[in-house]
Amino acid sequence: MPQLNMRKLYPLLETWLEEDLGTGDITTLSTIPEQHESEGIIHVKEDGILAGLEVARAVFTLVDSQLDFRPQVTEGRSISKGTIIAVVKGSTRSLLMGERLSLNLLQRLSGIATRTRQFVHALEGLPVRLVDTRKTTPGHRLLEKYAVRVGGGHNHRFGLYDAVMIKDNHIKGSGGIQQAILSARDAIPHTMKIEVEVENEQQLEEAIKSKADIIMLDNMKPDRMKEAVKRVKRELPHVIVEASGSISLETIKQVAETEVDVISVGRLTYSVPALDISLDLNNRKGDLQ
Repeated sequence: MPQLNMRKLYPLLETWLEEDLGTGDITTLSTIPEQHESEGIIHVKEDGILAGLEVARAVFTLVDSQLDFRPQVTEGRSISKGTIIAVVKGSTRSLLMGERLSLNLLQRLSGIATRTRQFVHALEGLPVRLVDTRKTTPGHRLLEKYAVRVGGGHNHRFGLYDAVMIKDNHIKGSGGIQQAILSARDAIPHTMKIEVEVENEQQLEEAIKSKADIIMLDNMKPDRMKEAVKRVKRELPHVIVEASGSISLETIKQVAETEVDVISVGRLTYSVPALDISLDLNNRKGDLQ
């Protein structure tokens, strides 16, 4: 199962809790007795892929370290409507204070994992890597890219700092693909690869002549893409070819059949419907383990 950097996560959770709680949950504090305890049952209301259990646990722990969070299923599992995914026991006040943030994150991450798994299934049997993009919610990239991995996808670069990707506006601003690649090679360590985005045959020619390490075919029709892949593999066999641009569940298999190495899909993380997950309080102690 993919690992999540908890050291980076906790400061984010503290910020989000502060945003929600502010000076205190006035409704809960004014209506729930301090010593009252409950059992919170977290369950799903539609089918999907579960992601974010440890994130939810961390939220409740930050609210109240005495809360007892017990997962009932494992991360990355396919879950069906009605499945209980976790039980949280302890202070009713604490449960209510952590409820919304934990559910928001569980719903969002599970939604991304569910969509990613759909794309992974569409590519079953095809030798291509599915990757995400930087089209993430500001402040949530760490978690959203984690959810992609839970769903079976892979991560592209995390930010502008960890890879060179020369796109259309870089090409315009630098005077062309060749000049952009030359400038980048002068500026970066020899260990770092250079990716360049191309939209037509002329740009492909320049990228090949300039010996880019990765060539991204952007918004190309499958027939043109297939010819471009053949040419790149013939002239620069070591180069990775990536496809990108308006790729959907309906079109991704056709794109993969052009024999590209990588397909990047922005839809994995943007405009993704949240998975419907709820928390219900139960004053009685149940038999769940």
